[in-house]
Amino acid sequence: MAGHLSLSQGPGFVQLGQGNCPYGDQKVRPCLASQRRTSYIPPMTLMPPTAIAPDLALIEQLAHEAIATLPPVYRAAATSIVLRIEDFAPEDVLEAMDLTDPFELTGLYDGIPLTEKSVMDQVQQPDVIWLFRRPILEEWVERGDVSLSDLVTHVLVHEVAHHFGWSDAEIAEIDPWWE
Repeated sequence: MAGHLSLSQGPGFVQLGQGNCPYGDQKVRPCLASQRRTSYIPPMTLMPPTAIAPDLALIEQLAHEAIATLPPVYRAAATSIVLRIEDFAPEDVLEAMDLTDPFELTGLYDGIPLTEKSVMDQVQQPDVIWLFRRPILEEWVERGDVSLSDLVTHVLVHEVAHHFGWSDAEIAEIDPWWE
């Protein structure tokens, strides 16, 4: 499959023609002049040689962008949740979950689901969604077929679903992400 420069998309973008693109035909992706090639390269691999690993601030930015795109009824509740972005889950959290490998946990909802709250309850601590950068990056690299933004959004939405009282089994029923 040969890619060609599409000026209608602006400089720095390549319009891919018909072919074997795993993301479908006629996709537009950012491209630096030095990276224009005739073979398909997934967008997540188009990093300049001077790029550094995505930091905690970028993961947080992507999470806030994901919240902003939620439907209004969910967005309102999600904005009341505290976001914590760390490299790894704390040791006590891993121990409490019987996990020995810190790369096994990409996110965690820490709070009382809305389905279990009462207006009579005294708030002891805020509801928190934890996102763990290193396991997210590891999964992103291992998968190689999703953008970092999509993966962060997926992990965040999964944890927001727990805030709404959904179980892992209920989330899995409607989310074919891992298939």
